[in-house]
Order: sequence, then C-alpha cells, then structure tokens
Amino acid sequence: MLIRTFGRSSQLSIVVQLIAVVTASLPSSSLAASDAALLPRNLSPWGMFESADIVVKAVMVGLAFASLVTWTVWLAKTVEIRRKTALARQRIGLLERDTQLAEVEQASRDGSDAVAQIVQSASREAALSGGMFDDGFKERTALRLERVEAAMSRQIARGTGVLATIGATAPFVGLFGTVWGIMNAFIGISEAHTTNLAVVAPGIAEALLATALGLVAAIPAVVIYNHLTRSIASYRALLGDASAMVMLLVSREGDRSLFRLARAAE
Repeated sequence: MLIRTFGRSSQLSIVVQLIAVVTASLPSSSLAASDAALLPRNLSPWGMFESADIVVKAVMVGLAFASLVTWTVWLAKTVEIRRKTALARQRIGLLERDTQLAEVEQASRDGSDAVAQIVQSASREAALSGGMFDDGFKERTALRLERVEAAMSRQIARGTGVLATIGATAPFVGLFGTVWGIMNAFIGISEAHTTNLAVVAPGIAEALLATALGLVAAIPAVVIYNHLTRSIASYRALLGDASAMVMLLVSREGDRSLFRLARAAE
C-alpha cells in the first residue's frame, strides 16, 4: 500500500513539474499580451477530446472503456454475491436442523449452488463407501469438501482480477496521455515560433484531461475491488461453515452407526 501510494504521488509530482516547466517557458510579457480571442473557444471535456491528438484520444477512449468495465463488473458481481450468499444462508439453516445427511441431500439434489455441491459431494462419498462411517470416510469426505469449497471460491472470485489490473495501470496510462499532451504543447511552441498562451493551453488541457480520466478509472476500481474482496471473504466463510455442518452430520451418523452395531452385538 505504501509503495502504491508513493508511486501515485510520484506521478502527480511529475505532472506538476511538467506543467511548471511549460509555464516557466512563457515570458510574462507574452502572457500579458495574449489576446482572449486567440484562445480556443471550446474548452469543454468533449471539445478537448475532439481537438486532441490521436494518441491522446486513444488513451481517453481506453480509460473510458476501463471505467465502463469497472462498473459492469461491480454490478454483475454484486448481484451474484448477494444471490449466492442468500442461498447459502438458506442451505446452512437446513443443515443446522437435527436431520440426516440423506434428507439434506434429497432437499438439495436439484441445486447447483456451492452448499448444494458440498452436500452432494459428501453424500456421493457416503454412497461409494458403502455406508461405512469410519475415520477413513471422514478424511475422504473432508478432502472432497475442501476441493468443492476451493472450486466454488475460485468461481465467485472470477472477474475481480480485472479490477485490480485497472486500478494499478489506469494512473500510468493517464500519465502517458499527460506526457504526450505536454510534448505536443512543446511541439506547438516550436512550430508556431511563439510562446503565445493560445498555442500552449490546448496541449496542457488535453494532458490534464487524460490524467483526470486515469484517476476516474483507477479510484473506483480500487474501491470496488476492496469491497468485493471483503464480500467474497464473507461468502467463503459461509462455505466453511457449511462444510463444518456437513462434517458434523457425518460424525453424528457415524456415532449412530456404531451405536446400532453395539446394540446389535448385545
């Protein structure tokens, strides 16, 4: 976190230094003599985008697309996590009742959610073991549940990596647009053989717009990624609770089986 903060602070300092160099290159007399009529009339964001260089336009379009992807992932994953969390809580409520593994498996046979997969995996191992609820069965069941839990955790986290990528790279992409815009400002000064503000202002405005779009894309991506990470961690905790409840059912049925065998031996 300190490295990321230091890196972004360095980017902002670079932008400030570049603008300071351009401003310092303008004589005060030429700034005072600049005619307002020479300045671009349309300095709105869209006007600056239309007058920007093709490279700066590509940077802006890419950052806008990254921002769109960020909000799309947020909406899709929020709906998915809420739906799966509610269903997991419902399944766990069924597991907390004093019931048997076969009854729970029957209730979740048609389900494809994570907790239903956990129950079905334990029931499948019970069927393959021939109803022998010994220590080996418990170990095999625990291994199955760990695999199912890991697979469902990977599934729920799918798509969040792009948010981390956008949050890490968008400021650098915006900085690239900033450097390119200021470079165009220097080229404009050289070609026009003047230090008039009307020549320099568009390039600086385009550069700052690229930086702003980079921050607009990066900041929500980082915030949304952290929020989704916490939500996914809570969902994984629910899966851990479901696995523990299934193992409790398996342990109870093992004790009941041993008790029945002991009664039969008497």
